[in-house]
Amino acid sequence: MILLDTNVLIEILKNNQDSIQQILLLKPPLAISSITAMELIYGARNKSEVLKLEKFIEKFDIIHLDEQISALAYQFITEFSKSHNLDIPDALIAAAAIQNRAQFLTYNKKIFRFIPAIKLI
Repeated sequence: MILLDTNVLIEILKNNQDSIQQILLLKPPLAISSITAMELIYGARNKSEVLKLEKFIEKFDIIHLDEQISALAYQFITEFSKSHNLDIPDALIAAAAIQNRAQFLTYNKKIFRFIPAIKLI
């Protein structure tokens, strides 16, 4: 499984051909965290855009938060929020990737590179 970060999806939605080609080369299943889905919906400008985003989000498996993801994210926040400025959404997304043994595709690797066990691509 490959978990896609919010920034990757934003580039796809902007019709960035390099990002689209990169995604087409990935081996399924492709997934997103529920945090990423919420970030996309939150960024919508209006209800029409929300409807379009919902259809886009349906193309991916969604990893929802559970007790293990929350506990791991809590650990990451405790360890890295002050030293590396890790924020809550990114901690939850990283924990979702690790708990699901997924590779994680992000365009902002510096936010995640210090997290143990994360498999960045």
